[in-house]
Amino acid sequence: MRIWPRTLAGQLVAGILAALVVAQLATFAIFVDERRMAARAAARTQVLQRSAAVFRLLENTPAALASRIAGESSDEWIRFTVSDAAAVGADGARPRDWALRRSFQRYLGRDNVEIRMDVDTAGGLVDRMPPMPFRWGRDGDEYERRDDDRREQPRKRRLRPAFGLTLSIGMQDGRWMNVETLVTPPPPSWAVPTLSMVGGTAVVLVIIVIVLVRRVTRPLAQLASAAESLGRGADTAPLAEEGPLDIRRTTEAFNRMQERLQRFVRDRTQMLAAISHDLRTPITSIRLRAEFIEDAELRDRIIATLAEMQRMTEATLAFAREDVTAEPSRIVDIAALVDSVAADLADTGMDIACDPAERIDITGRPDALKRVFRNLIENAVAYGQRARVAISTSQGDAIITIEDDGPGIPEAARERVFEPFVRLEESRNRETGGIGLGLAIARTIVRAHGGDIALDNAAGGGLRVTVTLPLDIPA
Repeated sequence: MRIWPRTLAGQLVAGILAALVVAQLATFAIFVDERRMAARAAARTQVLQRSAAVFRLLENTPAALASRIAGESSDEWIRFTVSDAAAVGADGARPRDWALRRSFQRYLGRDNVEIRMDVDTAGGLVDRMPPMPFRWGRDGDEYERRDDDRREQPRKRRLRPAFGLTLSIGMQDGRWMNVETLVTPPPPSWAVPTLSMVGGTAVVLVIIVIVLVRRVTRPLAQLASAAESLGRGADTAPLAEEGPLDIRRTTEAFNRMQERLQRFVRDRTQMLAAISHDLRTPITSIRLRAEFIEDAELRDRIIATLAEMQRMTEATLAFAREDVTAEPSRIVDIAALVDSVAADLADTGMDIACDPAERIDITGRPDALKRVFRNLIENAVAYGQRARVAISTSQGDAIITIEDDGPGIPEAARERVFEPFVRLEESRNRETGGIGLGLAIARTIVRAHGGDIALDNAAGGGLRVTVTLPLDIPA
């Protein structure tokens, strides 16, 4: 299964979506970290402010009521106690706690108070905290509220505390107010709206990206289709110049190229038509004059030479005319076309065997293709006694093979025989063949359809001609 798309549109959409996912994940991670830090800072500030307020209250309270007031001021996450000993030793303060110490002194409004502080972000202070009526234990074990004489039991889920703080503040009468607290991380209820917002943003961006990518790639797809049609010799209308500026310039350049090619071929065809008309007139005139020559042998030689000149002229014009033709391209069942050509030639007495094949559609000019296969099959019978034709498909191409039982063609000469007027004297008799334009015209026609012709020696001897034509791709 292919994960990465092959088309330009698919790769652009996949690349942008991947970048979007990475950016959203990075933003999400930054948001979570910032929220955690902000929640921790807010919790610390609240603990310090609350501790300062309770300390001022206890200093103005009789000693007999101080412990009771401290207990009533406690809750499940912060405990206030009054005792003769400090919960934090004299060496508990560390340089990283100085910012909290200064903040607490500011909330307290006094500088002549001894403050001992111990901050623990690992939740280890839970081990030193006495049982509370209702609190979260270490790693977030939730405890139910029970009577003081009953043992507390953990229940429900587990949450890891965000940080722990132990604070000891010296009072004027020598006692210490001890503060022990644990702050939990913020609840995860914010995840649903955040993820919904991220998902909605991603959907909107995906729609925008798909629309923009299709706008960019649609002209490119049309350009590729038009170039393929032009390569097959089909007449294509000028493309609409749309899309981004770079695409419009490319389309405009293609339209200009197509117009120049068509004008060049059209002008050359008109020139060849004029040459054909001009050559036929003097040849006919010379032929008429040759009839008045009394020497029969000389007259026959001149007429034979003129006939050969006429055949060469017509063959040359036909070869050049194959570059462009007025015959329109259409969908052709190449299997039926080859079979009909083979059947017509077999009716004339030629030894031809054509394997039946299912319908195979290509885009092409049927008359030109008939000329190709008629020439190739006639050559196979003329120089190899018989022709065996097979039709198949492979990797988006129609494959037509024609084999004979002749001597074949040497490997060094297989490309040269496609050149105009080239004949292999050792395997081709001038009296039984043409003037050396058949294969050149055939390859010109096949390549104009986007295919090619290859020559090879058959396994059992003889020549194998392989014609490859691209299959029609439905729009």
